[in-house]
Amino acid sequence: MSAMQTLLGMLIGVVYGARREEGQTMAEYALILAGIAVVAMVGVALLGPAIKTLFTTLAGQI
Repeated sequence: MSAMQTLLGMLIGVVYGARREEGQTMAEYALILAGIAVVAMVGVALLGPAIKTLFTTLAGQI
């Protein structure tokens, strides 16, 4: 194998590796975003009735 082929192989490996890591990073961000969305939905589900009661009480006092 010539030096040029070795260099080209290394370059292709670096470019392919960078693209693969970029895809993994995007997948990790998607999982984090999905986790945040689940926590937000659970929070709204748990706190929703209490917030509704608070706003109803405040509206009645106005």
